[in-house]
Amino acid sequence: MTLSGKLIENSVMIHENGVEELHRTSFYGRPRDNALELSLPESAFLIYVDKIKVELDGIELDFRQFFMKASSLVKNFELFYIVYKDLRERGYFIQPAAMGFRVYPRGGHPGKTPAQFFVFVTSERMPLALSDLKKHIDTVDNLKKRLVLAIVDEESDITFYEAKRTYPSGTCKIDLNISLSTTSFLEDRCMIWDSSTSNELHNGRFFGKPMDEGLLQLSLVESSYLMNKGIIEIENRHNEKLDFTKFSGIASRIESDFMTKYKVYEALRNRGLIPKTGFKFGTHFRVYRSFEKVSDIKHSDFLVHAIEHDHIFSLLQLSRAVRLANSVRKEMIYASAGSEVDFFVIGRMRL
Repeated sequence: MTLSGKLIENSVMIHENGVEELHRTSFYGRPRDNALELSLPESAFLIYVDKIKVELDGIELDFRQFFMKASSLVKNFELFYIVYKDLRERGYFIQPAAMGFRVYPRGGHPGKTPAQFFVFVTSERMPLALSDLKKHIDTVDNLKKRLVLAIVDEESDITFYEAKRTYPSGTCKIDLNISLSTTSFLEDRCMIWDSSTSNELHNGRFFGKPMDEGLLQLSLVESSYLMNKGIIEIENRHNEKLDFTKFSGIASRIESDFMTKYKVYEALRNRGLIPKTGFKFGTHFRVYRSFEKVSDIKHSDFLVHAIEHDHIFSLLQLSRAVRLANSVRKEMIYASAGSEVDFFVIGRMRL
């Protein structure tokens, strides 16, 4: 039996039989008084499967006409329809939400179980502001749900990602008891000449990279961190001491995002983690949760990329980073450096 409805503003209203036929058995729509309210993606899907017919100003709309009308009412309607249809055909029950959809767990439905996921729908071509992502994550966290990003590519395939806050921690604390050592600032790194300091820093806490026996190269962020800890002093080629302000200013001219990286590096070290360069993975850091000695070092645990608090994601770049991290069996974590450092893990998921 095909039910009749009317398009009213941004929804379709079905007469009272719709509640019994569509909602109580298949959980489409939301009962409103003696009628059933359907969202535009729900309505398009139900027209497509011949469950309903919809009129506008007394004229019945076929699927094409309804789709075009809905596209004029809701920006990027086609994306919402693509995702809705995909999830419905996978057997999920879905309800609309401000950011996209509420999705119920398998075996669950409205009235029986709470929603499990909130799905944010977007296109591969749309930039995603970190501020918006944070807002969505905070919303679902308050509701004790999980946030899913449904990214639709140009061929209408969907890739699902889960995004959530994370609070990484490790077991490596900085408790070095060594004398203040003088370090030379070269072109884009620093050199420790004292062999005992070099060995203690590298073998004891995995700082730097040995160049020759007794000599240790430090990266810019490592050098800044150790200077702030009072473990090293940094001098330029003219034996002039550099304080943090001078050194970070020079480092920022070498690396435009130096201060962002440094804030994240410091936060990771202070959490008992060991960050090392992630260049080979296309990220700022590869990170180890624990460390005993260099000879026993194993694979890093996850990757971290430092971003500004006003960062805007390119979804193509995000996809590339997550794919690479997954290919080496690591999590991809983004660290937002503002007044505090917040960590977000983004990974592919299957629904």
